[in-house]
Amino acid sequence: MKKFFAIIAIAAAMTAVNAQAQNAKSVAAAKAAVEKAQAAAENAKQNTKTATWLKYGQTLLDAYNAPAGNVWVGMSAQELQVLSGGERPRSESQAVVGGQPMLKQEFSNKNIYFNQAGQVALIEVTQPVVDNALAKALDAYKKAAELDTKAQKTKDIKTAMETIATKYTEEAYNAYTMGDMKKASALFEEAVKAAGTAPLSQIDTNGIYNAGFTAYQAEDWSRAKGLFEDCLKYNYYGEGGETYAKLADIALKLGDKDAATNYLNQGRAKFPTSQTILIGMINQYIEAGNHDEVFALFKEAQKNEPNNASLYYVEGNTRAELGQIEEAIASYDKASQVNPNYEYGYIGKGKLLYDTAVDIQDKANSESDDAKYNALMGEFEKSLKGCIEPFEKAFEVTKDPGIKRAVAEYLKNACFRFRTEGAEFQAKYDKYAAAAAE
Repeated sequence: MKKFFAIIAIAAAMTAVNAQAQNAKSVAAAKAAVEKAQAAAENAKQNTKTATWLKYGQTLLDAYNAPAGNVWVGMSAQELQVLSGGERPRSESQAVVGGQPMLKQEFSNKNIYFNQAGQVALIEVTQPVVDNALAKALDAYKKAAELDTKAQKTKDIKTAMETIATKYTEEAYNAYTMGDMKKASALFEEAVKAAGTAPLSQIDTNGIYNAGFTAYQAEDWSRAKGLFEDCLKYNYYGEGGETYAKLADIALKLGDKDAATNYLNQGRAKFPTSQTILIGMINQYIEAGNHDEVFALFKEAQKNEPNNASLYYVEGNTRAELGQIEEAIASYDKASQVNPNYEYGYIGKGKLLYDTAVDIQDKANSESDDAKYNALMGEFEKSLKGCIEPFEKAFEVTKDPGIKRAVAEYLKNACFRFRTEGAEFQAKYDKYAAAAAE
């Protein structure tokens, strides 16, 4: 039995060496094939033939694929070990990609990222066989199409161009996952360009939108605007008219309020039930001070999303600004009711009561009549004591350390006022004073 295991171990070791040698060989072979095909494409006697450019394009695609080898997204670590013949990574480390913890394995020409399920989530080629292989391949197939005057190879050329567009899209999603929005946007646009190249000549509206969205994420407002306007040109509006909402937001960021209003009105006409556009209009009305309209829109938005606590929170803020204290508290309470783990409903109510207490105290301090002063101080203490419960709830549910410290500061100040009333408030004061200082 021991001898059997020893044979297996020796075989596995030899397989690993052979696999690594085979991978190096395939990469070298791909590079050699590109060089040979490129020489033919530069040869005056051969570069007038469609077949020459088809061959060159194919070798470039093969070279593009060579570093990844037999790896694909979704395969398990066990499958990778078997199909790679035991090729081992040079190093392993933990990484966070797109907010998710992953295992990163570094190979000689690529990095492979595994998700928590042990599956390949991302393949990052670090040493391509040929730089800009996809762009060069697209140019080769364009040349092949020009020479194919009888359209005998149109189907093959279209298939290749579709492959190139798909590869660009995959790279774009990889860049997006890695958090590089600028790169992702450029790659999505390259995918659009590839799909639109004759004879494929397809309009990739989804790619245009993704290029615009990632440009928006990268805060490249002018570029994002142009791409989203292209979406409208091709009647691609995104889910629920999202394209209009994004254009309106970009217009505001560029300082054009009239354009923002126009985009929202156009979107509202086409998508009257769009929640995204509705919220955009709410924000516009709030900024413009058009409160009659905004409360009507709040009701509509809340009807569409009755469990969206933030809608009630924002309504509470708006009513608080207008001095509608009871209505604001009701909105904050509703936010907390629909989502008990939404800290802002509690924070909104607590801050409103705290600020109201401060205002009452200021008013009392300027009052010379003792009876009126005492009455105001009674209201002050009632409002200040009232803020403690919602703030404590916010302190309990929030996961954000910064918010927790800010809430603790309010609680410390409020409990300080009542610490002489008993041990309970003294204990609260000590607790929140310590938390605020962290």
